[in-house]
Amino acid sequence: MPLLPSLPDHAHLSDLFRLFPENVQPLMEYTDGLLRGDGELSIGERELIATFVSGLNACAFCHDSHKVYAETFGIDGALIDALVADVESAPVSEKLRPILRYVKKLNTLPSRMVQADANAVFAAGWGEKALYEAVCISGLFNMMNRMIEGTGINFDYNAHPEAHPAQDRDPEKQANSYGRFGGRVTGQR
Repeated sequence: MPLLPSLPDHAHLSDLFRLFPENVQPLMEYTDGLLRGDGELSIGERELIATFVSGLNACAFCHDSHKVYAETFGIDGALIDALVADVESAPVSEKLRPILRYVKKLNTLPSRMVQADANAVFAAGWGEKALYEAVCISGLFNMMNRMIEGTGINFDYNAHPEAHPAQDRDPEKQANSYGRFGGRVTGQR
């Protein structure tokens, strides 16, 4: 049940953003840049990290929504479930595993990050840009997860898959999808 009395019973993020449209568009454009822009990590890997962080935080709305995007960009949904259950035994590439370990530790013990954590990412063949992307995605989704959970957003994409904007699973249609969402919600586009 939503925690804000002005939200409907099955509240979606768009309902929250319509109530408080200030800064929605810049946030969604930042999200587009981070998740859809050029990067060392692929778009699928970035959506995987967003979904993974949301799963670690038990934020069903973000987890389910971004799982669809991750799948749209070539990530196996079963892999995401396995990662949330146990990053060490999940069938993920050995190159990607250090980034996911880093994100998991950053998500739960940020003050305990050490150079060895970053060095493991670099030793796997990633550059500083990939690590920075992972850190930014982790930070963004910790913020988004808290916005969702703190206001009681409870829309269920599993119950209403037809409502997901990526239901056709066409990656080309998902360019700038966050900015378009923000514009639609706030009436700016």
